[in-house]
Amino acid sequence: MYHGSVDSKPSPPEQTVERAMVAIRRRQTRRVLAERARADHGPSVTPAVTELLDAVEAEAAADRVVTVTDLARLLAIDQPRASKLAGAAVSAGLLRRIADQRDGRRSSLELTPDGAGYLDAVHRYRQSQFARALDGWTDPERAVFAELLTRFVAALEAADEPSF
Repeated sequence: MYHGSVDSKPSPPEQTVERAMVAIRRRQTRRVLAERARADHGPSVTPAVTELLDAVEAEAAADRVVTVTDLARLLAIDQPRASKLAGAAVSAGLLRRIADQRDGRRSSLELTPDGAGYLDAVHRYRQSQFARALDGWTDPERAVFAELLTRFVAALEAADEPSF
């Protein structure tokens, strides 16, 4: 359970945010979701495969075609690992490969109906956990938190962009 700073003096905001983000990351990869995925789709659906499916969904929502190379970059993993994860998702019936009509050596990836259904269940589970965490917050507090968190994540992503 996350308790923030245990020091007697207040921590700098960056340190407090870091601790909170680590707690969030650890919580997001907990076994509850992984066990549900395994029950529904077999042992190949790991938290890493779910993260890959999240990335495919986000790219599709932005109307971008996604390849294994794109996923490696998006997930900050090497190409062989991205290929292995994509293969596991394809084998589980959650993704399909689509041959590039212009370049037969390339293929894009897209969610199957089962993949979309699986991610819908993942979203419902995550959102139910967030709703429980926000229980007792006022509507204005929820709105401010959502706006600030979105702004914070956008700033993190912008900080990751190379500056030449």
